[in-house]
Amino acid sequence: MKTLAEYEELASKAHGHMCAGQIIGLRMAMYGMHLLGLDDPTGAQRKRLITYVEIDRCATDAITVVTGCRLGKRSLKFLDYGKMAATFCDLETGKSVRIAALETSRDRARELHPEIEEKGKQQIVAYREMHDEELFSHNWVDVQIPPQELPGGKSPRASCAKCGEGINFGRGVTTQETTLCRACAGGGYYSLLHN
Repeated sequence: MKTLAEYEELASKAHGHMCAGQIIGLRMAMYGMHLLGLDDPTGAQRKRLITYVEIDRCATDAITVVTGCRLGKRSLKFLDYGKMAATFCDLETGKSVRIAALETSRDRARELHPEIEEKGKQQIVAYREMHDEELFSHNWVDVQIPPQELPGGKSPRASCAKCGEGINFGRGVTTQETTLCRACAGGGYYSLLHN
């Protein structure tokens, strides 16, 4: 594992700036790796980790820097719960730990550094210093990861009976008569404009 300062440099380059959310994400991932006993998640141990993130904010980019987990590698899973939390799953041992940022950490940052007026700067300084237990709660959890969700997993490919687009990893909506993509089945995030 790298030092927090080394991860900060990498995260700042990857994300474009350094902020309190980045520090929380780095610390959260480092704590998760510590609890799982992983010391080289982006190197020799890179294929044994899957991470579930519960928010699409700065912390998520920082978590990827420490863990090496990426959406494109199918080792990062995004669940939009709106929580500053992540679950780290070691595929080799079967152990998983969910870590959530404590709401009290903001108050603690104010207590530690009342001399810093700007909240973001105050949190950055404090979050670097605080103990893991002051920043996070953690719980050992059971995560059932189906084979089609694993990195490198293969599954049958289907075509949507309405739009003809390909559907991977069993993401289609199948009825007795046909298979539709989620968008054509009424679950799309977009609607087609007619020319």
